[in-house]
Amino acid sequence: MKKIFRLLLFMVCVAPMVAWAQDDDPRLTVNAKKQVVVGERFQVVFEANAEGRNFSAPSFEGFNVVGGPFTSSSSSISMTGGGVTRTVRNTYTYALQAYQEGTFHVGSASLTVRGEKITSEPFDIKVVPDDGSYAGGGSGAYSGGNSGQGQAQQSTNDPEVSGKDLFLKVIPSKKSVYVGEQLVLTYKLYTRVPVSSLSVEKMPSYAGFWTKDISDNNGGALRQTSEYINGVEYTVAEIQKMVIVPQRSGSLTLDPMTIECIAQIRTETSRRSNDPFDIFFNDPFFNRNIKNVNKQLSSSTLTIDVKNLPVADKPDSFAGAVGNYTFKSEIDKTELSTNEAFTLTYTVSGQGNVELLQMPSPVLPPDFEAYDPKITTSVDHNAHGLNGTKKAEYLVIPRRAGNFKIPAAEFSFFDPATDSYKTLTSDAYSLDIRKGKDSDQGGGIYASNQEDIKYLGSDIRHIKRDNAKLRPAHSTFFGSAAYYVILLGLLLLFVVLLLVLKKRQQLSQDTAANRNRKADKVARGRLKSALQYLKAKDQEKFYVEMSQALWGYIADKTGIERSKLSMDTVSETMHAKNVPDDLTQQFVDTLNSCEFARFAPGSAEEKMDELYQKGIDVISRAEKVL
Repeated sequence: MKKIFRLLLFMVCVAPMVAWAQDDDPRLTVNAKKQVVVGERFQVVFEANAEGRNFSAPSFEGFNVVGGPFTSSSSSISMTGGGVTRTVRNTYTYALQAYQEGTFHVGSASLTVRGEKITSEPFDIKVVPDDGSYAGGGSGAYSGGNSGQGQAQQSTNDPEVSGKDLFLKVIPSKKSVYVGEQLVLTYKLYTRVPVSSLSVEKMPSYAGFWTKDISDNNGGALRQTSEYINGVEYTVAEIQKMVIVPQRSGSLTLDPMTIECIAQIRTETSRRSNDPFDIFFNDPFFNRNIKNVNKQLSSSTLTIDVKNLPVADKPDSFAGAVGNYTFKSEIDKTELSTNEAFTLTYTVSGQGNVELLQMPSPVLPPDFEAYDPKITTSVDHNAHGLNGTKKAEYLVIPRRAGNFKIPAAEFSFFDPATDSYKTLTSDAYSLDIRKGKDSDQGGGIYASNQEDIKYLGSDIRHIKRDNAKLRPAHSTFFGSAAYYVILLGLLLLFVVLLLVLKKRQQLSQDTAANRNRKADKVARGRLKSALQYLKAKDQEKFYVEMSQALWGYIADKTGIERSKLSMDTVSETMHAKNVPDDLTQQFVDTLNSCEFARFAPGSAEEKMDELYQKGIDVISRAEKVL
């Protein structure tokens, strides 16, 4: 039934035709580039307009034959002028690769058609050095540039998808930065063929960098644009965009990213048959197929030159901030009573890694009680990387009346744009503290510093003039042994109490000693909170508590000011206190792990549990030594 339908349809279409024509002039033509670069892969296609046999290719001297010949045949029928014309197309494709400079001669290919031998025209191909602009090679090309492994992964015996048709490229915003300066890496897929089933197989390790993924894929859909390379238009898909911040100097190398995808190649179905109906129904206009080609692509290996921050003109208030920032302060009230709280806020905004900024701490008068600040961070990103705002809110309670001043705080940063340090200053504040209802100031001590002590209240009492109640002159207890024993005991008790009170008073005024004594207790309290977040699988709060436990412990134990905390100051202080080098390194490594753990590969729960155990171990060891 199917053959009858084909016959009827063919008769209806062909019956009005009065002639069947075919090109009687067989030709063998060649299509190839006349100039290539060293390392480039390209195709040489021989095309015959007639069916033939015994195809013979030239020697291709001076080139590596990557694959071929790949043959394909197609035929079509055109109806014009009252006749039918059949067109035959046979192609023989070779994939070549240039490996040395020079001009090379490619001879003629031959094919036997209807008993006659036809040949193609010989031609020359010029091979020039690669200046880095070739899209299929060099830095950022599909083959991985300097990475031989990337090239081997992407080599293919299918000439229909070459390295110039599909490649992965990594584009850094800059290749030379300072320690702490952010740069943006953009991984882009360049293609001239349809691509599907794209997946990332291997991510770079980013050793020595703090990282943050700022990709904007609109819920999974890759953003696509068009770019021209050497006059060739490519569809470009942004695979991933990362902000990386180097944490140490030197020449740091980033491994390639590897992805897998399927390239979809449109092919023409060809069947060699003498059946005119098959020829008609196999016309490419009616029969089109898609060929899927699996491709593995790698970006190039990238090397970043990381410079140390300059030592000259480094301000004392510098705590590692790199970028461009603004700094301001706010206070909610300057006139209040004792035991009434006020809020002092420091805000840093600008372009840079605001998440790792060390916020300034206020210098408060004595007898002002300050709680740990409430830190809030708002982060955004643009083409230049991360930007945002970090705010520290200090809740302060004055315990004594008087007029006090809070001096201006300083925030320093290094600006890579000008290669210089900059210091910003907040406002200074004058406070008028009135005596509250529940405040008792008599007989107290106000210490403005360690050397200057001022006694308050009255230290001379009036003589009591009332009639005293006296005992009889000949009392048996007065002057007895028991009397003197009790008197001596009371005197000794008074001396002991006086010494205890004096010691407690000294301890209460020695903030550093209090912090040192309570450091382990405070740290373990935070570790306990971190354990609760670990059980609840709350990563964000867990890392905050772990970071506060480690930084707070070392600051309290060693007496380092919070504003001057950094990896370098921790190492130097622990070394000065004769802490073993291995324990110092373990403590610094644990701090680094806390900052980077959330971005490292692996199970989040395993990372959190491992970091928690490291924190307990390093604090326990440090407590024994310090």
